Amino acid sequence: MTTFVKASHLLVKTEEEALKLKEEIAAGKEFAKAAMEVSLCPSGQNGGDLGYFTKGQMVKEFEDAAFSMEIGEVSNPIRTQFGYHLIYLTDKKD
Repeated sequence: MTTFVKASHLLVKTEEEALKLKEEIAAGKEFAKAAMEVSLCPSGQNGGDLGYFTKGQMVKEFEDAAFSMEIGEVSNPIRTQFGYHLIYLTDKKD
């Protein structure tokens, strides 16, 4: 069972914005660069890096998505009370 995941994310106001960014990333834009340019979260200044976290540290929708992803995957937009997130999973460990 995975105990920790390491992820980066970016936060925007609309699902449309998140979908457009996901397309740009799929076409080769660096996730960290996109996060630095547009993320509404302070972590955007660090390319969206959230470091390692365990279950119970993030809001449920975000956590459920992050723990179900594969390393290197970028999520579809995840809606939370903060807005719409794209999550980029960079590592998992027990």
